Amino acid sequence: MSMDIRTQVEAEGEPSPSIIEKPLLYKGRAAHSNQVSRFDPHTRQAIDDGWGSLDEDAPALRTEVMLDAAKTVINYIQSPDLPFDRTLNHYRGCEHGCIYCYARPTHAYLGLSPGLDFESRLLMKADAAELLKKELAHARYQCGPIALGMNTDSYQPIEREYQLTRKVIQVLAEANHPFSLVTKSSLVERDIDLIAPMAAKGLASIYLSITTLDRQIARRLEPRAAAPERRFETLRRLSEAGIPTGVMVAPVIPALTDCDMEQILRQAHEAGARKAGYVFLRLPHELSDLFEQWLQQYFPLKASHVMSIVKQSRGGKTYQSGFGQRMRGEGVFADLLAHRFKLSCQKLGMSGERLGFRTDLFKVPDAWRQSSKSPQLTLF
Repeated sequence: MSMDIRTQVEAEGEPSPSIIEKPLLYKGRAAHSNQVSRFDPHTRQAIDDGWGSLDEDAPALRTEVMLDAAKTVINYIQSPDLPFDRTLNHYRGCEHGCIYCYARPTHAYLGLSPGLDFESRLLMKADAAELLKKELAHARYQCGPIALGMNTDSYQPIEREYQLTRKVIQVLAEANHPFSLVTKSSLVERDIDLIAPMAAKGLASIYLSITTLDRQIARRLEPRAAAPERRFETLRRLSEAGIPTGVMVAPVIPALTDCDMEQILRQAHEAGARKAGYVFLRLPHELSDLFEQWLQQYFPLKASHVMSIVKQSRGGKTYQSGFGQRMRGEGVFADLLAHRFKLSCQKLGMSGERLGFRTDLFKVPDAWRQSSKSPQLTLF
């Protein structure tokens, strides 16, 4: 059990029949606990010592940003579910704090919790732009679209201060290198001056991820992301700047947000989006418990129904990792969802296919090639 669950335990160690479990609620955070990861050999449980310490309000949880030492920044992947073969993640962890984020379990590899740690203890690759220059300048590098921030949002709140995303896009612009990006933040508007000229050359496209139209649900699901209506406004501004835009209805949460799918697609189309996609709720590893805990806190009457549909759509489990299933699910509900999405896109004239990019314009500046050479060569 999580160490942030308030629990009374009798002297003999057996739970009292009158237990009332009440999670600590941290303002601006979606997770309620720092649940141990799958790699941790121990579990922790909070015990009331009789002094009322568990009745106190949750302390302020400030965001901590640490340096992430890395030798490379481009990550190559092979997945038939994805329309790209390489990504770049200059941040690890995400301050948006979306409770459903499939990337939460990756924090376990750092010895941190996929819970509150994921949204408050972040890492950044401060030299991401310089590392990217070196990789693009490598003699064996072959140009292909880079998907920015597929594991965490490139425009999460800390980007306002560190501006790593802008620096990375500046590098890509200098080399005429194509990229795509999915975000929940309106901060992307800041970089229209860089993205629009690239888009005019067929080198960039931006997707906004929109999960629900309900402000109250959104505030609890995605506590530090832009409000739903603000994201539609961002789509409009990007589209007016000539940037190809799309919408990701992601994730679709059964019996909670799936009812908004058609309306999200319609409003996105009105804002200028011409591409669309969706992802069925994914709950790998520790995320399953974190999400169910969240459901029990905010939607206790729907919790069992939501999880029942998830399991019906995942072969009786909360998650399936197999290609072809992890993004869409299976069964009656998943098939109905796919049909609804296809029908709505057809009516609106939206395409589910990703935009093609030009790679023939790619050219590494000479200065990069000189700086990427080993200083050992000067000895000869």
